[in-house]
Amino acid sequence: MKTLWEVNKRIFSALFLLLIKIYQYLISPILPNSCRYTPTCSQYGIEAIKKHGPFKGGWLTLKRIGRCNPWGGHGHDPVPD
Repeated sequence: MKTLWEVNKRIFSALFLLLIKIYQYLISPILPNSCRYTPTCSQYGIEAIKKHGPFKGGWLTLKRIGRCNPWGGHGHDPVPD
């Protein structure tokens, strides 16, 4: 039987992934393309949450969004192992 912690992680992961998918399908298409990194921040978020879970993956995603500005970097920026 799964622990309560595992169940909570799955619920939070599903919630965060749903929010990202809503952004990708409803909000992103009306915004101009301005991605500085590959993969895009939303795709990075999906990969980070799937790889590291909702909390560490969410933190990595927030850090990535913080770096995505005109004075930040650019180029290939994969999710760390």
